[in-house]
Amino acid sequence: MQEEATLVRQLKEKKTRDQAFGILLDKYKEPLYWHIRRIVLNHDDADDVLQNTFVKVFFNIEQFQNKSKLYSWMYRIATNESIDFIKKRSRMRGVSNEEYISSVAKKLVADPYFNEDETAYKLQNAIAQLPEKQRIVFNMRYYDEMSYADIAKILNKSEGALKSSYHHAYHKIKNYFNEEN
Repeated sequence: MQEEATLVRQLKEKKTRDQAFGILLDKYKEPLYWHIRRIVLNHDDADDVLQNTFVKVFFNIEQFQNKSKLYSWMYRIATNESIDFIKKRSRMRGVSNEEYISSVAKKLVADPYFNEDETAYKLQNAIAQLPEKQRIVFNMRYYDEMSYADIAKILNKSEGALKSSYHHAYHKIKNYFNEEN
């Protein structure tokens, strides 16, 4: 925790900001990329959203008040940026967010950055069928292995609501696989 407090202090000081931001990038770039990628699904889109996330972090670090962990604050920004990205893309295409994500999921096989097996592809398609909240909670719990307490801080929801969302998502995914077989 001391290390994080030092990093935040350095990010807020003009003379140490650039170096501290480099450390921040090294530490959080990959986990945030994968968090975003699981929401928007496409590699190029995830890169764009990741860049926007770090721009927001850089320009808004002064508003960070140490009421949560730095990574929770950054995950919240990344999650909101991802959701906003999906909303913009779906509006541009005149479809719902769920229809947009479902169409992106169906194209994963052709994505050169998606080098997973058939089961992973089916799982991504099953996850894409979930409502947005369940999809995000499932990804954070299943892939990022976050505790409900951490997810609650990031999404500003109660742990009970998140457990319920995860439970419903799990059963919908299980049913999806049962119907496939």
